[in-house]
Amino acid sequence: MTTLTSLVTGGGARKRETLILGHLASNQKTAIILEGLPDGSSELDAQTGNSLLTIVRIAPGCMCCTGNMIMRVHLNRILRSKPARLYISVANSEHIEQLRLFLAQPPYDTLLTLTDDIAVAT
Repeated sequence: MTTLTSLVTGGGARKRETLILGHLASNQKTAIILEGLPDGSSELDAQTGNSLLTIVRIAPGCMCCTGNMIMRVHLNRILRSKPARLYISVANSEHIEQLRLFLAQPPYDTLLTLTDDIAVAT
């Protein structure tokens, strides 16, 4: 079984986090990798007691370039817990194709099923 994985792009961090929150299933083990901090409060912060939800924040920076090692470490840790769903929130969609290529390479190609990107409406 692979983890369904969606890249979430566009808008500010708060908008992306609100969009992800709207996609969460209450009975599904889910992990979220967020790039950067929200602009203001985050509705996801209220979910910290949810045992089915893992939230990781990564400092802002291109995840496929400068953040590659950090992304890999967090992704590997998350995948050990075998979530059914993974959302990766990306601040800048400039290198989204490179990130998709990274996630489609071994070993992630057998662990993840990439879905269509989810874009925040502007």
